[in-house]
Amino acid sequence: MPETGVFPVHNNKFKIGTAGRASTTEQMLVIKDLETFSPSIDGNTEEWTPMDTAGWIRRAVTGKGLTFSFSGKRHYGDPGNDYIGGLLLGTGQEVESKFEWEFPSGAKLTMDCVINLTTPAGGDSTNIDNLEFELLSDGLPVFTPAA
Repeated sequence: MPETGVFPVHNNKFKIGTAGRASTTEQMLVIKDLETFSPSIDGNTEEWTPMDTAGWIRRAVTGKGLTFSFSGKRHYGDPGNDYIGGLLLGTGQEVESKFEWEFPSGAKLTMDCVINLTTPAGGDSTNIDNLEFELLSDGLPVFTPAA
């Protein structure tokens, strides 16, 4: 039975395919030391103003994109974190992968993604290296409700 109620954000679980789009279940790994995530849905909206609506606009959502922004610490030696950090100079198919989000309820969202590494390290001399990146949907994600 799915979990219900309110949950802390840290109950969300994220995995990345460490062998790109060819990743097997065993190659889907947690990215260690993430601190924040922020999902964002970008809708493509078409607008038109037909004569029969007295000047009122009609609208239809004709497409969507899903972006996850992550920030955390650069954890050298963690396979998931090293995979993301290793994409520093990658482009094209080198930055394509698979992504899985398990909700606290047990539901899952999986998708092919493009990884945009924005901050591979850095900070003040007394800070821990940062890691910041975006995962952008590439095609239709699959949502599986909790069992």
